[in-house]
Amino acid sequence: MRYQRAEFPLKLEGREAARNFFAGCFADTDPTTESLWVAHVDEQARCVYLSRHTGDEKGTDFPLRSIIADAAAHGSAGIVLAHNHPSGDSTPSQADCRATRRLASAAEALDCAILDHLVFAGRECTSLRALGLL
Repeated sequence: MRYQRAEFPLKLEGREAARNFFAGCFADTDPTTESLWVAHVDEQARCVYLSRHTGDEKGTDFPLRSIIADAAAHGSAGIVLAHNHPSGDSTPSQADCRATRRLASAAEALDCAILDHLVFAGRECTSLRALGLL
């Protein structure tokens, strides 16, 4: 399922702004199902496009090609990712780290940066950037 942002996009500048924004996104979803949200931002960190990819209680696919196609279509300067762990543990998995690194490599070809990848679990949130994994 995809969502187009409103006329006046929200600014996702910094970890706290991104955390607050995505917490609102997850508030409207089933916490027992994993979802991946992808926010594309311009040079001023304004969200210009948002997509949601829903999985199940075990995980969700990481649609690398779709994310890169959206970045090219919207001229994204950066991407902020967020997904939830229904398990209640916000620690990024090896698969989370691997997929994020692959996306960062692909996005680099478009001069697009992966600004952060946040992992939510209940009220907890872990940043791959803060962990030094980006």
